[in-house]
Amino acid sequence: MSPSSLPTCHYEEAMSHPMFDKHRATLDAAVHAIHQRGYWSPYAESPSPRAYGDGADSAGKQAFDALLGQQFTLDQPGQRGWLGGERSPYGATLEVSYPLCDMQTLLEAAQTAMAGWQDIGPDGRAGVCLEMLDRLNRHSFTLAHAVMMTTGQGWMMAFQAGGPHAQDRGLEAVAYGWREQSTIPAEAVWEKPQGKNPPLVMKKHFQIVGRGVAVVVGCGTFPTWNTYPGLFAALVTGNPVIIKPHSNAILPAALTVRILREVLREQGLDPNLVSLFLGETRTDTQALVTHPAVASVDFTGSSVFGNWLLGNCRQARVYAELAGVNTVVIDSTDSYKAMLRNLAFTLSLYSGQMCTTTQAILVPADGIRTEDGPKSYDEVCADLAKAISGFLSRPEVAHAVLGAIQSADTLARIEDANAGRFGSVILPSQKLDNPDYPQAEVRTPVLLSCDATDEAAYMEERFGPISFVVKVANRADLPTLTERIVRTHGALTVGLYSSDPAMTDAVTAATVRSRVALSINLTGGVFVNQSAAYSDYHGTGGNPAANASYSNSAFVADRFCVVQRRYHL
Repeated sequence: MSPSSLPTCHYEEAMSHPMFDKHRATLDAAVHAIHQRGYWSPYAESPSPRAYGDGADSAGKQAFDALLGQQFTLDQPGQRGWLGGERSPYGATLEVSYPLCDMQTLLEAAQTAMAGWQDIGPDGRAGVCLEMLDRLNRHSFTLAHAVMMTTGQGWMMAFQAGGPHAQDRGLEAVAYGWREQSTIPAEAVWEKPQGKNPPLVMKKHFQIVGRGVAVVVGCGTFPTWNTYPGLFAALVTGNPVIIKPHSNAILPAALTVRILREVLREQGLDPNLVSLFLGETRTDTQALVTHPAVASVDFTGSSVFGNWLLGNCRQARVYAELAGVNTVVIDSTDSYKAMLRNLAFTLSLYSGQMCTTTQAILVPADGIRTEDGPKSYDEVCADLAKAISGFLSRPEVAHAVLGAIQSADTLARIEDANAGRFGSVILPSQKLDNPDYPQAEVRTPVLLSCDATDEAAYMEERFGPISFVVKVANRADLPTLTERIVRTHGALTVGLYSSDPAMTDAVTAATVRSRVALSINLTGGVFVNQSAAYSDYHGTGGNPAANASYSNSAFVADRFCVVQRRYHL
């Protein structure tokens, strides 16, 4: 489908909206992209003056610095105090406090704001959402500093994943949401023949209505990338949104809420359509997500809380991305050194603090075939360890790639892994000193070995830079074991290295059956833990790691309903 042939959704309740007209070309291109699945993005991923203008970087840093040590005002209703307490993984002092608002007041304000949002129709909502994303893009440098200092991401990742890539995922959700709504006509004349008698004729009107208040529960490692899909999927389909950020990554969410509320005010809409909720305890969050007014909940994080949401939010649709055991199979390769370099980057990026990072690397006990001859299991272990150490040998590279450890729990797991509590240590994790941030908690990956029969070691998510080279007795068991890991424990990614078409076919079939994305023979500048908006589906919604995908029609279509009225003509 070409952009010129895409439908327009017209509603008798809403005139053409200026923001829809302003951003129509971008929306058309986004819808075209999700049909074609090729590369496309309207948001430059390079923090270059050519894309963002001279001085954008320094202005963003100054704007970020001006927030530190201050009260972050949002002018939300029901404020009863201030709350903060974020701890930077880099050791930097933040000391930002945020509005602490009454939950019931925010819910009531959101429900009130929903009426005006409903009135502008799907086209108007899509247009305003694109204006929001455009505004977020212009604040990408400020957002990047906020993401970096609250999550521990390196600067380039914080800019890309926290800014343009997150905005891409938000726009992708808008494109899917608008497309689904555009298939529903505003009205129709229904005429049923009655033989010799006059036909039955009725006029029917179809109105798209959001289901109700949406709550997006943010995570501590990717507070924009994992928030924007649910945020914009809910908004474009007609729902108000309350963002409940992770307690250690509030600032990126607060900036997002402030920017979106500014856009709403400028458009003459109620800014309480989007608000920030801070809970003083987990009980506060539980009370919010189980409130009868809440119609949907988006969550990325631990399986413990995710499964609690799935079991207790009976009144809401829950879109959850949980823990998993991501796996790479090494059967054979004709690019051994390139494979090792690719895996070294994969295991090092953001210190493994990504939901897509590989944990279990399955290697046959009798070794693998390479272009340089056979390599034993022990050689593969040693060579991978050497590749990681070599890749991180230059401090400037190491700090840019590793970032800092976000959570004290992750630091404790690294220490346990170094102590051999999960498996035999091939490569211990090292603490690095960051000259720019002396208090930063920087750790290199720890690489462990274990036997495939030691399932308690590697078949549990060990979040952080902890990976296992798993010795598999029989090469023929590689596809079967991969499928069982995914079916039982879930995964967002599986990788395969093989020069054998039969093995490639077998692992492909195993990943189709277990419903997980597969990457084959990645040796260049694409890595198994990366996901491209408009092209890659992040998660399938078909295994225990996630019950939804970023993004597909199912991610948006159940966030609204169609209410009809009819009468005789």
